[in-house]
This record gives sequence, structure tokens and C-alpha cells, in this order.
Amino acid sequence: MMGPFRPAHEDAPWARRLLLGLALLVALVMLLLPLLAVFTEALRRGLPVALDAILEEDSLAAMRLTLIVAAITVPVNLVGGVAAAWCVAKFDFPGKRLLVTLIELPFSVSPVIAGLVFVLIFGAQGWFGEWLRARDIQIIFALPGLVLATVFVTFPFVARTVLPLMQEQGRDEEEAAATLGATGFQTFWRVTLPNVKWALLSGVLLCNARAMGEFGAVSVVSGHIRGETNTMPLHVEILYNEYQFAGAFAVAALLALLGLVTLAAKTALERVAGRRAGGAA
Repeated sequence: MMGPFRPAHEDAPWARRLLLGLALLVALVMLLLPLLAVFTEALRRGLPVALDAILEEDSLAAMRLTLIVAAITVPVNLVGGVAAAWCVAKFDFPGKRLLVTLIELPFSVSPVIAGLVFVLIFGAQGWFGEWLRARDIQIIFALPGLVLATVFVTFPFVARTVLPLMQEQGRDEEEAAATLGATGFQTFWRVTLPNVKWALLSGVLLCNARAMGEFGAVSVVSGHIRGETNTMPLHVEILYNEYQFAGAFAVAALLALLGLVTLAAKTALERVAGRRAGGAA
């Protein structure tokens, strides 16, 4: 006797439960437990000790530098990422595939290699090292180097977030606006941007989170000058290597908390976007 009919696209109940259990197990072991361990170690010696480590002078300097780097990086990638995505989605031109490859390049290149490239170009012995030294311009081991390295690593987040949506929407609305006499800026501001604003905000949040947590490229170009060129991730490494575990985990917990806040904001944006899309439908 044949069993009950089940559509081909539906999995068996046991298979769904097995996959769900495996997904939850991986999330628990690989994501949740490490976060809990960080917060547990940060508070092991009590909240006052953790706060003292966070409010220590070098820690505050690292926080300020991290926020400054993120505050410069995000607007640069916002403008550059939207421009690159708009060109790819709305225009046909020679080198279009090359531009797409360049947008995705930071995903495939190690951040350490990116940092070494900037040292090769702007370092004291680099291609432009002598020219920069003659004009008393310092890029490597200074804020400009940190910004350059972070911009490179985080560039794809905005572009790759809005590009699929722009491609899905096509060019009809922009062409209609141009037919009605709208300029390029008016078309972007009144037609393109409203259609991608939620995806754009999500990409900005991801870019900001990655900028604050970047380690590899920044480590190469920073010089690890305590209180001057150390961002929060680099400061965590220094404290850990000096066996100041309470301070290292306290700053790491603060960095993780910033990431969780970013994730919560991204989730809230997606819910708002989903409700707006449902209401419009």
C-alpha cells in the first residue's frame, strides 16, 4: 500500500528536523558559545575591573581611533559603492565585467596582502616613499594608512548590497524620468535612491561593523603605536600578548557588543523594509 502523497519539493519531517537541529548546533558551537565566553571572561573579575580596563587611557585612544576610521570609511564607501553599483546596473560600457571583478576583489584578497600593498606603495621604502618624505606627508603608521586599508577591505559591502536590487529593478523608471526631463542627479535622488534605501542602509551598517572590527590590513599599516595608531582590535591583541586578560576581554566584549548592536539595527531595518514592501503590495 502506497504512503500518503508528498510533493516533490517538500522534505520529509525527519529531514527537516535533522537539518534544523544541525543548523542550531553549528550556530550554538561556532557563534553563541564564543560570544558568551568573551563576555564571561570580561566579567570574571567583576564589572568594576572591566570598566577600569575600558576607561584606561590607551583603551580610550583605541576607541576614538576606531570611531574616526569608521566615520571616514563609511561615507567614502557609501559614495563609491553606490556609484559603482549604479554604473554596473544601469549602463553598458567596455570594462563592465572588470569593474564587477574589482568590486569583489577585497573578498578574495587577504587583508594582510592589502596592507602589504599599501606599505609597498606609501611606505618609507615604497614607490612614493621618498616623494612623501620630502613633503613631510606620512601615510603608513598614521591615520591615512588606516583609512586606506579599511576602505579597501570594506568597499564591497555597500556596492554588493544594493547592486542586485538595482539590477532587478532594471532601467525603465530611470529612462522614464529622463524622458520627462529629469537630470541625472534628480533621477538618482527621486527614483533610484528611494527604491534601494533600505538595502543601502543595511549595507552601510555592515560596512561600519566591518570597519570597526578590521584587523589584518590595519595591523600591517598601523605600526602598533600604542595610544596613537592602535584600533580596538589591535589593542585587544596587545593586551592579550601582555597577559592582561581582563583588559583584553573587556575591550573585546565592547567590540562584540558594538557588532551585536549593528546586527540588531540591521534586523530592525529588514523588518521595517518588509512591512513597507508588504504595505505597498
